[in-house]
Amino acid sequence: MGTNLKFFSKKQEEIRLTPEVVAEREALLSQPVEPVDLDKAVTIKDLVESWKGCGIQSRSLAECAMVYENMLTDPDRPTVMIGLSGALIAGGLRKVLSAMIKKGIVDVIVSTGAILYQDYYTAMGYRHYKGTPNADDSILHDLYIDRIYDAYVDEIGFVKCDDAISEFCTTLEPRRYSTREFLYALGSTIRDEDSILYNAYKYGLPVFCPAIADSSIGIGLAGYYRWAKENGVATFVLDVMQDNFEIAQIVLKSKKTGSIYIGGGVPKNYINDAAVMLDYTRGHSYAFQITADAPHWGGLTGSTLDEAKSWGKVSAKATRATVYTESTIGLPLIVGYILQKGVHSGRKRLKFNWKENGLDIDQY
Repeated sequence: MGTNLKFFSKKQEEIRLTPEVVAEREALLSQPVEPVDLDKAVTIKDLVESWKGCGIQSRSLAECAMVYENMLTDPDRPTVMIGLSGALIAGGLRKVLSAMIKKGIVDVIVSTGAILYQDYYTAMGYRHYKGTPNADDSILHDLYIDRIYDAYVDEIGFVKCDDAISEFCTTLEPRRYSTREFLYALGSTIRDEDSILYNAYKYGLPVFCPAIADSSIGIGLAGYYRWAKENGVATFVLDVMQDNFEIAQIVLKSKKTGSIYIGGGVPKNYINDAAVMLDYTRGHSYAFQITADAPHWGGLTGSTLDEAKSWGKVSAKATRATVYTESTIGLPLIVGYILQKGVHSGRKRLKFNWKENGLDIDQY
């Protein structure tokens, strides 16, 4: 306009740009936010790449993807552990999770029993169905339909799967098993290329379920246990102390470890505990989490990765990131970025050679 009017002349007079202030300003204002260009962002990889220049949770998600990329390309070949919790199967992530096993971008799984049970349920030919969280649950109960937020499952199918697990238990030798051994054996009974348990069995991937009794797998175990007691049959025992020993052996035998947390709860804490369970004191070298829970309530699920540093569970020097989003949105985007970029190409798998008193890990 050329008027040279200074409507805020007093504010301008107060500005003092010393050389130190100029240098600090230039450093802080050196990386402009770059808007997403949808003419260029045509793949998942493109979109996540573009989010590196954005803000709020889009940039946080991109940072998680970069942590994962660094985890997979580290020449020290970190052992990657993933903790699974929440309604991931009902939410549609079963093929994403099995693809992570097939593509060799995860090495160890720690899961809730519910996720593994619903994987088994699906492998037995049953489905999850689109529903609504506003359903009349009393009517659903009378129809033998169970609700998982906005998904429906077949209660009759659940009962049949409970029975199938009980029947499977009768085939096991009456001795002590870690949950890893038990789930490996259960996975061997499945023939479903999209199954998490089947692919873990196929590729020798350890799956731990430290709270296995708190699930429908636990219901199947209860049916077997009652049958065994009523018929005087010696039962096998699930030994959670053996679980601790085995996952600690994995950490001790790994040059580095990386952790991925989908949600929180027992799987998240168990992977964290594995880093300090025996003589390992370095903590996880890489960590990222996808969570919808805020940390200020003080609960485990929402705890920050920085908080884990205070316990030594995550290394003080760890590369880490957190995105606050719902898992069915966040995980496919991060995994899609990794697979489309091909950063996993040539990454060797781990072969776990379990022994009575320890573990050897080879690569192939």
